[in-house]
Formats: sequence, C-alpha cells, structure tokens
Amino acid sequence: MADKADLIQADRGQEAIPIHLVNKDGFADWAKSLSAGQRAALEAQKFEGGGYQVGIVPDGDGWFAVGGVADPDKLSSWCMAKLAEALPEGTYRRAKGEPGPALHGWQTAQYHFERYKKPDKPVGPRILLTKEAKKIDAAVAEAKAVCLVRDLVNTPAEDMGPAALEDQCEKLAKAHGGKLSVTRGDQLEQEYPMVHAVGRAATRHHAPRIMHLTWGKDSDPVIAVVGKGVCFDSGGLDVKSSSGMLLMKKDMGGAAHAIALAGLIMGAKLPVRLHLLVPAVENAISGNSFRPGDVLKSRKGLTVEIGNTDAEGRLILGDALTRASEEKPELILDFATLTGAARVALGPDFPALMARKDETADALIEAGKAHDDHPWRLPLPEAYAEWLSSDIADTNNAHGNAFAGASVAGLFLDKFVGDGIDWAHFDTFAWRPSAKPGRPKGGDAYGLRAAWHMLQKRFKSA
Repeated sequence: MADKADLIQADRGQEAIPIHLVNKDGFADWAKSLSAGQRAALEAQKFEGGGYQVGIVPDGDGWFAVGGVADPDKLSSWCMAKLAEALPEGTYRRAKGEPGPALHGWQTAQYHFERYKKPDKPVGPRILLTKEAKKIDAAVAEAKAVCLVRDLVNTPAEDMGPAALEDQCEKLAKAHGGKLSVTRGDQLEQEYPMVHAVGRAATRHHAPRIMHLTWGKDSDPVIAVVGKGVCFDSGGLDVKSSSGMLLMKKDMGGAAHAIALAGLIMGAKLPVRLHLLVPAVENAISGNSFRPGDVLKSRKGLTVEIGNTDAEGRLILGDALTRASEEKPELILDFATLTGAARVALGPDFPALMARKDETADALIEAGKAHDDHPWRLPLPEAYAEWLSSDIADTNNAHGNAFAGASVAGLFLDKFVGDGIDWAHFDTFAWRPSAKPGRPKGGDAYGLRAAWHMLQKRFKSA
C-alpha cells in the first residue's frame, strides 16, 4: 500500500475523477440530471443511494463515481471508505463539497497487513484531493497512528514480544527527541516486582521489562500515558482454553494504543511533559510461573494475593500506574485489553471508559462522538471494592463472582493511582472481529482518537 501521506493530496486543479455523494432520499432527484444511459448503468448496478453503495457512471470518454451516504451534508469518518476500497487506482475529488472527516476512512480503508502475505492482485493507491490543505497533515498523522496500532496488534507474539515493543519505543524516542529508559532483570524485580513476577516464566528472548519514555519541557503540564503490554497471555497456571488463547497476540493492544498516542502527542508538539510507560511481558507457563495463592509485593508497597493468574494485566499496570503517579501528573490515561467483561457488556466497537472525574469522562466521550470513536463510560462503584478483599494481603487481584468484571478491574487499578490525580482508563478490545468499510478485520484502535482529540483541546497551544 502507498504511504498514507500520498493518499490525501492538496487539490490544485489537477485531473481527477469526480465522486458524487447521494443518499436514498435525494437519489431520484439527482438522477434526473443524468442521461438515460447513465441512469440505466446505475440501475444495472442496483445503485439506489444506500449507505456504502458504490456506482460507476460512464461519462463521454471517461466515467465518474457515485457513493451512497446517510447525509451528503454531514459526513462521518467512514462515509467515503467503501469508495476507497472499491474504486480502481487513480486520483479522485468530491464533485461538490469537501471530504472533511471522511479523509480518515479514505486512508484507513487502504490498510493491508502484508508482513507475511502479499495480496494476489494488489491495487495501487486511490488518492483523494482536498482544498482544505491545512487539514492534511493532521489527518495523515491520525490515520498513521491507527494503522500503527493495527500493525502492532496483527503481528504474532513471537515477532511482537517485549523486545519488539521496546524497539517501537526506541524508534519513537529517536524520531521525536525523547529519552527512553528500560528497566529489566534484577532491577525490574526490585523496582517493578509485579511486572517481573508476571513475566518471569517467559523464555529469555521474551524477558519482561518496562519502557519509560519522557519528552517535552519540564515547565509544561505533566501527563502520563500507560499501556498494557502483555505480548501473549496463556492465562498462566490458570490456563486459558485453546479458543481463549487464539487471539492473545492482541493482549498488548493497550501498549499499541499508548505508543500510537504518544507519537501523536510528540508529532504535534503538544505543550505537555509526556511520560509514556509500557510494561511488557509474556504471561507464560513454566516451573517458575507465579501461582494462584501467591502474594506479590507491588512497587507501591501494597501486597496482592493472586486469586487468578489470568488477571495479570492489572498487575503490571499497577506497578506502571504507581510509577506514573510519582511524577504528580495533571492527567493519567491508560489503555488495556483488560477484561472479557467489558466486551460482554459493550461488544467490540465501544471501548469501556472509567474515570475518576466526570468532566474528564465527559470530555473523552464528547471527543469520541465527534470523531466516530465513541467510548462508553462504566462506573467505579466503591460498593464493589470489598470484592477485592483478601484475608492475608492488602488486596486480591480478582474477585470470586461473575459480576461487574470490568469495573472491579478498574477498582483494582485505582488503588495504584496517586491520590487526587485525574485518571481515565480505557478497557479496549483492540480487535475487529468482522470488517466494516475503512475498518478491516483484525487489530484496530478503539479510544485512540477520542483520547487524542480530548488532549488537543485540553492542552492546546496558547
């Protein structure tokens, strides 16, 4: 696939194939302007202006395209995505009006994961022109961030282990002038004991570690972005079923989101002091696996009884959130593929959002709705905190009933966030089980755009 920077170009009057956008209600009137032959061509294609329909209309020696949308005057991110998937290689422009938010889906629709398998019949780039040239760089950066999440999540665990996540953080630091420190080995065991405990059973080349990238001026507001990097989750000694393990390469999806968001922040030079923390482990099974019933010490000093070794993501996040809190940040955002309960409640399309402050949750939801990346807030009810009680430790990592799993996991994380810190947690799926226009099956970003646009609004340059 062409570089995404090539898929959106400034409209300087160059030759391009027109795209007309219509809906069912307006299609009949619009079709009156066509010749009988053109109307017959659309009829043969069964084009009626329905959503995501695509039509090709002969026009003299050439042709133009027609796309069905809900409202031509109010486009979403995905309104032109099916056109980008279905049309042949070439350069296009909207016949009337600008693509606006549809620039995003035009790019993401042309994403293909080609690391291991090349397409049999590759199609060249479909380029879309826009007169709103000032919007191009931001639209391209956002699409690149989404596609980075997809690439990282789609890569199998053997090739996307803790070392590979470290490489991604190193690339990010070098690209933007950030400073990266990596803690591993004996130092990890001493400073991040839960990260070490979860990851210690992995083979040497997948050894656990935590990456800490810093960027920005010391005088700017401090924010922390944290991502769960469980590169593969067997469930540990509380082993998952074979079907439960099948998608566990995506259990580092939170780390992928955090890395992509950090890249957007640094690329846009947002006036913040950024701390990116990515604890990276493989939850493997071996003779030295941590066990159900063990009591782990945490960086914060809290002791944690292990009720379930398959509730490991919250353990590594606990140490990372403690470290983030030590910077006294104005805001902490974390991303994690944390619970199946969130998916049962909300399905794959809506990332569960938990937040300490109503205004932060409201800002994230507003930004998500405005950019077709809608999180759904779940509560952090103090009444359920007792479910994490332990007879022998300060807390358990899992509760013994089937209720409110996502919220109880959020309550566990809350124990490790510093008092008074504004904190929001995304329990995201990071995977699309079936394709939609602009959103192929496989790894995907949920909550990333909501978080990015909220941050831009909250920390915009003076």
